[in-house]
Amino acid sequence: MSEDRQLGGDEVARPQHVGEEDAGARQAVLQADRTGDTEGHVVPGSGDGRWHDALRRVTQGGWVVSVGAVLLAVIAGSIMIAVTDEAVQEASGYFFSRPGDTFAAVGSAVGSAYAALFRGAVWNFQAEDAAGAIRPLMNSLNFATPLIGAGLGVALAFRAGLFNIGGRGQMLVAAAAAGWVGFGMELPVVLHLLVAMAAGIAAGAVWAGIAGLLKAATGAHEVITTIMLNYIAFYLVSYMLATPGLLQAPGSANPKTPPMQDTAVLPDLLGPRYNVHWGLVFALVAVAFVWWLLNRSRLGFTFRAVGENPAAARVAGIDVPRTTVSVMLVAGGLLGLAGATQVLGTVTTGFSSDIDAGIGFDAITVALLGRSSPIGVLFAAILFGAFKAGGSVMQASENVPIEIVLVVQSLIVLFIAAPPLVRAVFRLPQPGERPTRRPRSRSKQKEVAA
Repeated sequence: MSEDRQLGGDEVARPQHVGEEDAGARQAVLQADRTGDTEGHVVPGSGDGRWHDALRRVTQGGWVVSVGAVLLAVIAGSIMIAVTDEAVQEASGYFFSRPGDTFAAVGSAVGSAYAALFRGAVWNFQAEDAAGAIRPLMNSLNFATPLIGAGLGVALAFRAGLFNIGGRGQMLVAAAAAGWVGFGMELPVVLHLLVAMAAGIAAGAVWAGIAGLLKAATGAHEVITTIMLNYIAFYLVSYMLATPGLLQAPGSANPKTPPMQDTAVLPDLLGPRYNVHWGLVFALVAVAFVWWLLNRSRLGFTFRAVGENPAAARVAGIDVPRTTVSVMLVAGGLLGLAGATQVLGTVTTGFSSDIDAGIGFDAITVALLGRSSPIGVLFAAILFGAFKAGGSVMQASENVPIEIVLVVQSLIVLFIAAPPLVRAVFRLPQPGERPTRRPRSRSKQKEVAA
């Protein structure tokens, strides 16, 4: 095995400014992984190691599996659209006498539904001008903005072998911190926005860091602690929203904050006609930062080493507990970025306890579909933003239940979690499988012998 190969066998770019000590640590990790020198630690083949290996396989599989999962989910959605369409149900009543009517009704129902989805998510070909036609794409990017940051936070934890299921709680505390700074402090224009963004990022990092610290100090599983922290954050923010003097708007009995001050609001990126704000720019910067962190930094190398094989990383001298806390801090900060952009860019008139809008859990799907890659998360977030923007148009114009979009998203997760199923459906080779040669027929063997 070459020195520049990842523990799992995939090619990895070596950090440019990793010194000789890090190269030695890398060699020690590879050597420990080959020889099984993990005495006194978790063995990847048993117990928690099996879950660790399963997480790595699911989150770092091939891109073909992701595309196949989306295609299978879309096909399943097409079947549900056809089954629930009234015209299809009516034509199926006399299918055996005139089968062409049923097939025509199915094609019309599915085609009209996905045309409406495209019209509401990418390009409105019924608009009068190009500015109006591109508005659906801007709506999709607006929905994708918090999904990018949240997906990056979950994906980064995945790369380090951790399940960050606490996206909802981290977004809630980040929204509370950024919102409090946004409506409760008097600062200059640019400084006010930066302080509010920093407060949200820091709050998300601290909240996720609690789970990382518990994991490092006591071994408490991060799935349990992050889920519990979700509930703590929800009830804590709900209490603050219902308490005058904390987050509740003065003179109001509703559990809602005051509107954000104009100096703390993210400005529109393309003018007031579109919903896109500068939060998208922050999200794109976060994508570049995570890519650099994972592929070009010493800290990112330790993240990936621990994610591949924590026992071998420990043998190589990497402080696994410290790395665990660091990963959760960075992941929480990325989710905090998503929460801050929600209250400072999307919902600036005041927010309640539903400000997360399910983004914390959608981020898990985005990270899985993006294969825990920053670029993959970016495109997966845009795809899910398009689903959100186009789903409402599909329901309004074609009377297609919007729940079908949710089913399609859920099926994407299901198929991604079962790569062998996707490979079997599309006849893709399994990892490590070599193509077998078919035996020659006897006639060809005789011809060769002659």
